[in-house]
Amino acid sequence: MTVNMADMRTFNVVVLGFSFMFIFTAFQTGGMIEQTVIQSVQQEGLFIGASGYNSLAIIYSVFAVANWGAPSVVSVCGPRTSMVIGAVMYCLFIAVFIYPMVWALYLGSVLIGLGAAVIWTAQGSFLTTNSTQETIGRNSGIFWALLQCSLLFGNLFVWKEFSGKETIDSKTRIQVYVVLLVVCCVGTLMLFVLRNRRPEDRSDLLNVNSGDQAGEGPLQAFRFELTFFSGVYGTCIGNTKAFGDQAKSLIGISGAFIGAGEILGGAAFGLGGKLTNRHGRDPIILFGFIVHMTAYYLIYINLPQSSPISDIVNDASYYPVLIDSNKYLAILCSFLLGLGDSSFNTQVYSILGFMFPEDSAPAFALFKFVQSLTAAAGFFYSTYLLLQWQLLILVVFGVAGTLAFFEVEWKTASASRKGYTQIG
Repeated sequence: MTVNMADMRTFNVVVLGFSFMFIFTAFQTGGMIEQTVIQSVQQEGLFIGASGYNSLAIIYSVFAVANWGAPSVVSVCGPRTSMVIGAVMYCLFIAVFIYPMVWALYLGSVLIGLGAAVIWTAQGSFLTTNSTQETIGRNSGIFWALLQCSLLFGNLFVWKEFSGKETIDSKTRIQVYVVLLVVCCVGTLMLFVLRNRRPEDRSDLLNVNSGDQAGEGPLQAFRFELTFFSGVYGTCIGNTKAFGDQAKSLIGISGAFIGAGEILGGAAFGLGGKLTNRHGRDPIILFGFIVHMTAYYLIYINLPQSSPISDIVNDASYYPVLIDSNKYLAILCSFLLGLGDSSFNTQVYSILGFMFPEDSAPAFALFKFVQSLTAAAGFFYSTYLLLQWQLLILVVFGVAGTLAFFEVEWKTASASRKGYTQIG
């Protein structure tokens, strides 16, 4: 019975990872090219007044607010049904770009913000209930590696479709988004394969909650970096005319290498789950911090400072940089952004599942609230701030978030040494 139970849990984690891989192949790929596509659509006389940055800011603003109600939805509907509801919202948003209208773009942004809160809260709850104290780190790594394959496959597809194009014509846009819509629908259908667990199947997990600690991990995980790599960095590359007619297609290559970094990190940190149990999470967080700081410096010296804003206003691609813009260095930075991001995410998922085994939905909702709130702020200021100021914000909050994680990890370890309560 124990073997069968373990097999069912692993099955659920793997299917969950593949389902999210399909859903987020559509969304993450679409998000990375959204601003670039809108700039091209506006040259056709459509989407006038629309902004990809504003759309993404609305998504994450609604996402932040909706997180307060998401645990109730998950409690009433259950994790699997909640994830299906959220996934349908993602499908609707992708469909907006097939026939673009400004009102539909912003309505779709609101709907996907609502759906994101539900799907991610349910995902955290489902992953936790299919893990034990010993497997939560491994399962977080497996899920994260599968999820980030979405960046690899989706962006390679975009690279192929955008190659040699300075603007994205309507035929290419429709073809790309129809494919992404189909992929998103496949991921949604895969959620029905997940097996619900029975209450009596719960395994004992450590509960290290103690008073004020309950919200510190998620509340201090500031994630402006999510904004930068998921929507801004690709636009910077696409707006750099020093890359010639390859600039737009390099957005796809950049996204693929972000995905490669995410996959490598997720796999490494997942397979190294036993080492994490022995040495703690701090070394992985420190590694991610160093990787990100390195990437930010290289981006600062390599890309034009006005590249996040436009390839037309102020002749962005010709703004001075400290070195000649190098496309290979830009792609290396993409890989570093993904690798660093995976180190933070796998450990945040691991510590939340470890600390809140029996009531994980509110904990994950609180984490996603702060993450999406900072992401929304990031997309709002991305419309106005030059690259160097955006990078400075990333550095400041990167330092703050890393120190906060060290504090939470220390308190968690202290609570474990003093004694813990078995749940079950």
